[in-house]
Amino acid sequence: MRSLFHLAFHVTDLEAARRFYGGVLGCREGRSTDTWVDFDFFGHQISLHLGAPFTSARTGHVGDHLVPMPHFGAILELPEWHALAARVRAAGVVFVLEPQVRFAGEPGEQWTMFFHDPSGNPLEFKGFASLDAVYAT
Repeated sequence: MRSLFHLAFHVTDLEAARRFYGGVLGCREGRSTDTWVDFDFFGHQISLHLGAPFTSARTGHVGDHLVPMPHFGAILELPEWHALAARVRAAGVVFVLEPQVRFAGEPGEQWTMFFHDPSGNPLEFKGFASLDAVYAT
């Protein structure tokens, strides 16, 4: 049985969100009204509603970095992750944490990058050589 994850959150501008999630990230737009829009977020559903985005702060300790908490994102295989990193960089998005590898040579080795959407919602994208390594210990 295949399960999909759903996340609904606030954005301040639906048109800016459409340009970012649809144009930059490449997510397919789904249903919408005047106050919300759905996207296929790498195989999962996100619903962006007009409102005040959740508060976040750089309080998450990961290695030598403090990352925004809370945050959400997607885990991709490395070729897709590198392509996304290139699109985000080409779009001029400012990185909170530049694309980089962490846990190199260890179980769970992964590439990561953090940035915000136009409403300030923090996103993390992870890249793995194999998705079988996501939970490696």
